[in-house]
Amino acid sequence: MRVSVRYIVHDVDQAVAFYISALGFTLDFRPAPSFARLARGDLHLLVNQPGAGGAGQSMPDGSVPAPGGWNRIQLTVENLESLVKTLRTAGHHFRGDIVRATAASKS
Repeated sequence: MRVSVRYIVHDVDQAVAFYISALGFTLDFRPAPSFARLARGDLHLLVNQPGAGGAGQSMPDGSVPAPGGWNRIQLTVENLESLVKTLRTAGHHFRGDIVRATAASKS
């Protein structure tokens, strides 16, 4: 089963380049400059700019989708510490450090 996650981004070209070069995604579908679908295993990552497509439209109260927030995707990698170091060296920003489970959080 394939799973899809959508992110609203400021710059689709930049997002596509990042997910392909840094995280091993492939470009699956790019019908317009404001939208792209990327793939990695059973995950489809849909990225679009605010105002693009149905998911980028305003809500009934007038609020508009915006980049950022607490969106998360979970990717399995061989060596998390090494990947984070590589991404930081390349200038990518993280909101925090790697979080490790404690005995209390495992119960």
